[in-house]
Amino acid sequence: MTLVLMHVLVSLLGIASGLVVVIGLLAVRRLNGWTALFLTTTAATSVTGFVLPADHLLPSHVVGALSLLVLTIATVARYPRDLAGPWRGIYVISAVTALYLNVFVGIVQAFLKVPALKAAAPTQSEPPFLLTQSAALVAFIVIGAVAAIEFNREPFYGRPPARPAISTSPSTRNASTTQ
Repeated sequence: MTLVLMHVLVSLLGIASGLVVVIGLLAVRRLNGWTALFLTTTAATSVTGFVLPADHLLPSHVVGALSLLVLTIATVARYPRDLAGPWRGIYVISAVTALYLNVFVGIVQAFLKVPALKAAAPTQSEPPFLLTQSAALVAFIVIGAVAAIEFNREPFYGRPPARPAISTSPSTRNASTTQ
């Protein structure tokens, strides 16, 4: 298997698993296995994009670096911070953004590689390309906003909040209970 083919397959797996994760966010479900697959394959997509042959810095490299930053934020929010407090919204927005960036590059590559799409927008400044990218951007903004609102409704079931210690020493007990 060539590096390019592996990169494309991992990217498609990242997009597919990301769509499942976003559907889970909208349904207020964490989908732990799908989330791990999405974060891993999307990070692998960005990393393998850097090792593909190129003689200069490409826009896809910039998007890949941005994607890795967003994925780092999503991973921290999801795992070490366990979606506590503001990390829940941070996770949703960063995960949806990471998926959008993967889809954005996928659209660019489709218009470069698929003959019918390339004929419709050979310089990627024509209306079919611009409309496709604009529709994707608007869709992800709406999905991200709805997911952030819905996923914040999830009842807490991560690490329980710290409870105050109950003292059993006589000096701290309520006077009415010691009579």
